[in-house]
Amino acid sequence: MEIFDDLLKFSVVDIIDVFLVALLLYYIYKLVKGTVAINIFIGIIIIYLVWRLTNFLNMELLSGIFGGFMKVGIIALIVVFQPEIRKFLLMVGSTNFSKRGKIFKQFKFLKTETSDETNVDAILSACIKMGKSKTGALIVFERNNNLDFLSSTGDEMNIKVTQPIIESIFFKNSPLHDGAIIVSNNIVKATRVILPLNNEKTIPKRFGLRHRAAIGVTEKTDALALVVSEETGNISYFKDGEFVVFEDNTQLNLMIKRDLA
Repeated sequence: MEIFDDLLKFSVVDIIDVFLVALLLYYIYKLVKGTVAINIFIGIIIIYLVWRLTNFLNMELLSGIFGGFMKVGIIALIVVFQPEIRKFLLMVGSTNFSKRGKIFKQFKFLKTETSDETNVDAILSACIKMGKSKTGALIVFERNNNLDFLSSTGDEMNIKVTQPIIESIFFKNSPLHDGAIIVSNNIVKATRVILPLNNEKTIPKRFGLRHRAAIGVTEKTDALALVVSEETGNISYFKDGEFVVFEDNTQLNLMIKRDLA
């Protein structure tokens, strides 16, 4: 009966509190999903449960060891989850509200097709054509995180996305072909952008500087990245700091559109 009494005392503030906690957990899950961090997070939960169990069973030695670990746990969390914490703070602090508009647009049943939807077909067609001629390219798709802090490292633009435009930017004799381009709302907002590199030695040797830059920017922000290799002409897709495997260009097209939706 006490449970029912507590439920009756549930106020609007409690509902908001539960909703915000659920939202926070959802974003944390999005950050660590598919990364090594999820295994570390599970390990920390297991250690916490073992600590509570040994404390309940009065196992003083083990309880003391695990208790000491938990006391410095917050410092360990900051060190271990530094990339995820940085990405979360960046997500909170640099959310691109102008792109999302009203909060109701987050709900799919209220979303409508808009003219500023990124022309993925044109971009992918350009990448396929550049791949055949082995023209290197690095394209970054802006999502929630505002990438103005990266745009300032290159030349700011305001060009509508078309296949000829993408090809002309990365043409080998073009003054704009070095670095990356940032695409937002079907607009090339910057060219010759310098991206943060990932220097982890675990990256396959077949990946060059473009690939490392794609991993770096998708690792530190929620952006997506396409890379056309200058050596092989292969197209690579990166999300959340990881190389995404796809069977063919049709599947890649659908994946990008889904991730941008």
